[in-house]
Amino acid sequence: MGRLKDKVTIITGGNSGVGAATALLFAKEGAKVVISARREAQLIDVATKIKEEGGEVLTVITDISKPDDAKNLLSKTIETFGKVDVLINNAGVLESGLKPIECVLDEDMDYVMDINIKGTMYCMREAANEMLKTGKGSIVNVASIAGVFGCGGAAYVSSKAAIIGATKHTALRFAGTNIRCNVVCPGTIVTPMVAGMSPENLDMNMMTQISKHSDMSIQPCMADDVANILLFLASDESRAITGQTLVSDFGSTL
Repeated sequence: MGRLKDKVTIITGGNSGVGAATALLFAKEGAKVVISARREAQLIDVATKIKEEGGEVLTVITDISKPDDAKNLLSKTIETFGKVDVLINNAGVLESGLKPIECVLDEDMDYVMDINIKGTMYCMREAANEMLKTGKGSIVNVASIAGVFGCGGAAYVSSKAAIIGATKHTALRFAGTNIRCNVVCPGTIVTPMVAGMSPENLDMNMMTQISKHSDMSIQPCMADDVANILLFLASDESRAITGQTLVSDFGSTL
């Protein structure tokens, strides 16, 4: 307990799945938590749970694909808590059907890229400028094994690979300072987003290719598994770690 005592932490996509699990865990560890998402009702549900356990929490309705929303998220955080110590970029979306490169639609690319990579970078930009004022901070991005191994739809894979690149750039930019940036790449996670995928819409040829390169019999990650890794990278225990890509998939892609 207390591994994030008094650290102000922003968690995007904090309304469900990994984001909600991370918010609850961080609050238990003493963080002042700011959770954002597009859907207010789910944010309030998570915030209520945090408050019931004695934690401090701020909810900010945010569409990270809009630069002004990212600015507002940081502005509200500073207005309420005076600083930002940790940014967890967890918000993300899947395109429908895991479409391969020869089938990917323009609207898939626009939708996924606007949220997954552009939204992540908007938040990183705003957080980095605030962290520069205090001279410290930890940015942790949530990508996917799809971005490492190419196992997914073309738009999703590309967006997650781009997050890995943005992470390495940011880590290099601030190397030698107390501002760090790392990325976690989970395998399949049991979350509402994954559960909502419709089998009849999946490109089965793409699924066959994916299955050739990963052991789908190995257990998937749970949201808490990822939250625990994010806790370590957010805490001072990992102060020597920056620019790293950490795959968490129970070895399914080894």
